[in-house]
Amino acid sequence: MGNRNKTKHTQGLLALSPLFVFLCLYLVTSIIVQDFYKVPIIVAFLISSVYAIAITKGGINHRIQVFSKSAGSKNMMLMLWIFILAGAFAGAAKAMGAVDATVNMTLVVLPHSMILAGIFLAACFISLAIGTSVGTIAALTPVAAGIATQSDTNMALIIGIVVGGAFFGDNLSFISDTTIVATQTQQCKMSDKFKVNSKIVFPIAIVMLIVYAVMGRDIAAPTGLQPIDIIKVIPYIVVIVTAVCGVNVLLVLTIGTIVAGIIGMAGGEYDVFGWFSSMADGMMGMSELIIMTLLASGMLAMIRYNGGIDYIIERLTKNIHGQRGAEYCIATLVCLVNICTANNTVAIITTGSIAHDISHRFGLDNRKVASILDTMSCFTQGLLPYGAQVLIATGLANECQGLTAITPIDIVQYLYYPMALGVAVLICIAIRYPKLKVAS
Repeated sequence: MGNRNKTKHTQGLLALSPLFVFLCLYLVTSIIVQDFYKVPIIVAFLISSVYAIAITKGGINHRIQVFSKSAGSKNMMLMLWIFILAGAFAGAAKAMGAVDATVNMTLVVLPHSMILAGIFLAACFISLAIGTSVGTIAALTPVAAGIATQSDTNMALIIGIVVGGAFFGDNLSFISDTTIVATQTQQCKMSDKFKVNSKIVFPIAIVMLIVYAVMGRDIAAPTGLQPIDIIKVIPYIVVIVTAVCGVNVLLVLTIGTIVAGIIGMAGGEYDVFGWFSSMADGMMGMSELIIMTLLASGMLAMIRYNGGIDYIIERLTKNIHGQRGAEYCIATLVCLVNICTANNTVAIITTGSIAHDISHRFGLDNRKVASILDTMSCFTQGLLPYGAQVLIATGLANECQGLTAITPIDIVQYLYYPMALGVAVLICIAIRYPKLKVAS
């Protein structure tokens, strides 16, 4: 019996070894060069995938078929179509000035006596509209840095508010890659996940809004803003409204892209060929994510085929009793992988199938599991001083000042929203909130 268990343990570790290879390649090499974004993550996935195929028994054609079948599965192809259309929409909307117009509109409507709360609200709205925390930070950080300088306010605090608010939309937006991956891996509708997720995060966002209102009541508002150009904000409004109404996400993104094109051409921002070019740029911007997703899916298929998924579920759930423990297990798993990869999308892609199996074994609601995956990955990513969001925010803020005014560690200590987000999820798991009706 002892030898049998030892053999099973050894086989389980061998089956999981492609994941270890990936983490070592990406994590160790990133630490050596001291930059998590100089190491090409798709190369790490490629090497790990080749290794996964190499250690699998059977003929080479059979092994490649196992790998390719998962990479080309129905759910995976749907996810890729969503990535492509999300890229097309984002490119078309950005080229016709929708991002700038949205930033300007949110700043214009801010109450002058609530500038900190307003910046947080602006970051929340922009990130919800454009679906990316990085894009929100890139758009809003220069403005926030200017406000900090003009009002003699703590720069790290204001930039921390921008980064925190950016994760609000990263967690909830229908065109966010984390939302797309979380819902597709758990096989639930985006609108259903949004409804469950909003019950967890909206109360936290409201509390933070009040906190920032109190903290910033004496800070002066920015001047010299442009008039509101509401027409250019319409594509984002259309996407948000149609998505919340439960329209198929592919149709939502298609409609949004067409609306952006019509407004852009009518306003002279581009002609039909410029529209096509902007869509192509947006789709090409998703190419790394698409390649990464295909390779990750194939690699995880090999791990599953070799018994690695069963092994890790058995080890993780060995001492778990009930749904509460299973949800804590999923939350812990995605956090650990996120810390190692410094990428919340990669963390969800890597752990999504494992979470789905744990969910099935313990009878969890797939809507809540998708919410846990997305929210806990955003919580972890938001607090990483070596994460893309904090690094970009630091770089932009210092560039605006022309000197090294703040460091990533300076910003992390003011990331109140991501901190509150993680605590909220743990509490929600403990008290079994929200209470969900069986999905129709």
